Amino acid sequence: MTQRIKLGGIKVWRIKRGKSAGSGPAYPIVGAVIGTGRCEAIFVMKDEAMPRAKSPAAKAPSSSATAGEVEHAPDQAPDQAVDALSSLAPLLRVKPVLDSLCRFGEQWASGHAPETDGWVPFHLVTRGECRIDRAGEAPQILKAGDIAILPHGGAHVLRGATTPASINTVPNLRKYETSAIMVKTNTEREPEAELVCGRLRFELARQNMVLAALPSIIVLRSSDGADMRRLQQMMSDIREELAAAQPGAAAIATDLASALVVLVLRLHVAQQKTGSGLLALLGQRQAARAAIAMIERPDHPWSLDELADTAGASRATLVRLFQKSIGAAPLEFLTDLRLNLARNRLAASTDSMIEIAAAVGYQSESAFSRAFSRHFGMAPSAVRSGALT
Repeated sequence: MTQRIKLGGIKVWRIKRGKSAGSGPAYPIVGAVIGTGRCEAIFVMKDEAMPRAKSPAAKAPSSSATAGEVEHAPDQAPDQAVDALSSLAPLLRVKPVLDSLCRFGEQWASGHAPETDGWVPFHLVTRGECRIDRAGEAPQILKAGDIAILPHGGAHVLRGATTPASINTVPNLRKYETSAIMVKTNTEREPEAELVCGRLRFELARQNMVLAALPSIIVLRSSDGADMRRLQQMMSDIREELAAAQPGAAAIATDLASALVVLVLRLHVAQQKTGSGLLALLGQRQAARAAIAMIERPDHPWSLDELADTAGASRATLVRLFQKSIGAAPLEFLTDLRLNLARNRLAASTDSMIEIAAAVGYQSESAFSRAFSRHFGMAPSAVRSGALT
């Protein structure tokens, strides 16, 4: 028997393994096989990887199917929601750095200068409470379990919940290093506030469509609902790793922080009734279909007609949705996407120029180079040279 479980845009097929492998066709698998012998296995694959029934009259799967064969499920209606963040993974490359574990008591204030080069500061409040102040904005209280991320790296000050604005330092500050992190404290007692402070490096921050669509600050609160419990558990795990400072703690905490940030973005998107830029685009079901199709297959020679068919909309409607959300037509979005992905690959790989050009839909290296230079004001070779220095 085969059981299908739907998890967002991913289908999980649980298949009872037999003694011999089935002879059916092989389908692309993303994930892993768990178990051996006659144990159950779990295959995780993209939605489109699973074959569809050819017609509503297709024969129902038999309970006596050949051992190891995947039983095909009948056609289903399209998903009501699109797993946008999973499809946007190429644009969500993040390198987290955990800077300090702050344990402050009494009156204190810690200033943070504006970040540059795509660094995004974040603060996880693990105990107590504090306040975050930003120029021209009302202060926000952060309590245990709350998370604050500043996507555009703006200057801000963290201070005690009752600390007056006239105080701009941490009195009696002591710093010491553990094997996992720098610890900053001004108290020997239980702190009034404990925070894990760090930064995220969004690759291609200046051209990153996701980052550009985010507000100047994202605050997720422990009272925001059941989904926050997962984040709080991850925050607790990060804190415990850093506090214990066992071998490998820094690597574990960094990986947890990376996963936590993607969850934060997912919850933020889910909480927004309206958005702007790419997030607004992904909030439109028809536009999202077209956008994600381009993101998943940037090398495909997309035409406006094909994108409209994919979206289930007329060409005029699709163009209007894109213009309203991002101020660009679908094929302009495609060009921007292709060149951003190419720039990321130039900086992060040793693939040849012609390989990268083909991967993002250009038939020749010269055509790719001309488009790249027009878009970024520099040749592709300049990006690669900078990545190697």
